[in-house]
Amino acid sequence: MNIRTLKSVAAGSVLALGLVSGAANAATADGTARATILQQVTVTNTSDLQFGTVAIGTGGGAVTIATGGGRTCATTLVCSGATTAAGFSVAGATGMNVGVTVPGSVTLTETGGATMSATLNSSAASLTLAGTAADAFSVGGTLNVGGSQAAGAYAGTFTVTVNYQ
Repeated sequence: MNIRTLKSVAAGSVLALGLVSGAANAATADGTARATILQQVTVTNTSDLQFGTVAIGTGGGAVTIATGGGRTCATTLVCSGATTAAGFSVAGATGMNVGVTVPGSVTLTETGGATMSATLNSSAASLTLAGTAADAFSVGGTLNVGGSQAAGAYAGTFTVTVNYQ
């Protein structure tokens, strides 16, 4: 064997020895992957926001339906008929919190194209789901009736959103 071959064999042996001793110092640990899957949260409309029948008296004004369903009518209007707050029931994973989002207003339109605006408010910004009938919220609002509001039946749709928090 010549000197060059001898040096190559010696260098290869040192490299192999280094790899073996590096592997002997390695350490390992196990990690755990976890996930919690929740059933889809759902929201269902159980009653509509009903302002009742409103007649213009001495001028325009506001009709307010509280989230509990009670009505307040401006003295410039004549209000009658049944009223309700909009009701919504929520279903989802028991014990989880959900956020409730309600739009700030809704536009009501009658068949001839006349419109009115109602501001909206919710009885809850969030709920902790109990798996019971208590998993519900209501939406009230204030309808702004103009002094020369066109007669007719008005309706408008609004969308509420419920999400796990």
